[in-house]
Amino acid sequence: MIKSMTGFGRGEANDGKRNITVEIKTVNHRYSDITVKMPRRYSFVEDKVKKTIKENIKRGKVDVSIMVENITESDINISLNKMVAAQYIENLNELKNDFSVEGDIDLKLLAGLPEIMRQVPDVEDEEEMTRCILAPVSEAAANLEKMRAVEGEKLAADLLMRADLIKDLVYQIEEKSEDVPKQYAQKLKDRIQELLEGSVEIPEDRIMVEAAIFADKCNITEELTRLKSHMDQMKSIINGSTGADGKKLDFLVQEMNREANTIGSKANDIEVTNLMLQVKAEIEKIREQVQNIE
Repeated sequence: MIKSMTGFGRGEANDGKRNITVEIKTVNHRYSDITVKMPRRYSFVEDKVKKTIKENIKRGKVDVSIMVENITESDINISLNKMVAAQYIENLNELKNDFSVEGDIDLKLLAGLPEIMRQVPDVEDEEEMTRCILAPVSEAAANLEKMRAVEGEKLAADLLMRADLIKDLVYQIEEKSEDVPKQYAQKLKDRIQELLEGSVEIPEDRIMVEAAIFADKCNITEELTRLKSHMDQMKSIINGSTGADGKKLDFLVQEMNREANTIGSKANDIEVTNLMLQVKAEIEKIREQVQNIE
């Protein structure tokens, strides 16, 4: 199945102590690039989060946002540092005596001084927390995959339609190109007669030799055959896709462009040239769409 590299997925979980929300957003990228934003105290889960996402996402820029909201008081402990408080009291008394400063050292003053009282996160059970976080991560990844699959179906339908359109144009070019040498021979004969004003009889075999040389130079049969083959290959990849075929399709589009440019350079007929311009326009649209495929 063809998948888009663009999508969004969300997952939520509640373990009775905290609400966990996970959001995953993906955009186009040549390689796999996963960035996880989460509270530092849960950083021990990051590698497993990335591993979970990589099981389904092979290519793309992935931004993962993990938000944890504590809903119980047991998650935070208040720590009293008596040693720091004792040093504050000693230094304040010394300051009072040395500079004859009036005033008392009271509880309100001490409580507001840095490092005397601190909020300390409760010790985490890493295994339990890992399970709690990975559950919404998996849910978000599954929802993301659904969106990417839906977008992929639309991309596949568009690419298959354009492949058929290009093949139709190629068949038209084949028909037109068959008549090009004959038309060239007649034009050459008419031009020579016009220049010589009919005073000299033109050898028919000489005209045919020139036409044959011209036909060989502008022969595009091989290129047209390869271009049709590329269309069939693209359809085969799309219809038989097992995922992560974007790089294959990207390479195939490069080959399409190569054949199209060669045909365009050999074309010596305005109708063939116009048809090739349509082919190149469709190939460019295919290239743009392929950039969105995983």
